[in-house]
Amino acid sequence: MVFSPYTHHWSQNPDHKDVVLVALHEHLPGGRLCGVSLFSNSFGQPSAYVYVGQEFDKLFGQPQLYLKVTAGILYGYVGEYKDKVPLNLHGFSPAIIPALGYNLTPRDSLQLQVLGTAGVMLAYGRKF
Repeated sequence: MVFSPYTHHWSQNPDHKDVVLVALHEHLPGGRLCGVSLFSNSFGQPSAYVYVGQEFDKLFGQPQLYLKVTAGILYGYVGEYKDKVPLNLHGFSPAIIPALGYNLTPRDSLQLQVLGTAGVMLAYGRKF
């Protein structure tokens, strides 16, 4: 489970709204994962991201540090905001999201997710 209460945008836009995200994903053998996240996008629209990914543990030899990369289909940027994500077709677009994470405990972590040219998202993760 991942929860994000905060996103920092690289550029300021009066249309930007607070972004809140909740994600559930399954850890699979070999560091793989798959999941879904539900969130309100930067323009207050309900959105979703269905993804698969890979987690690379012990980044730079540090036991707590990891890199996670996910790829999937994003939905939710529609209407006047359809051009805010690339390759958007009727609200659906491909996405790749890298994240740098730090394990606080074996079950709790903090992540910094890079959202392309839009910004970064701070998230808390919990393994159940």
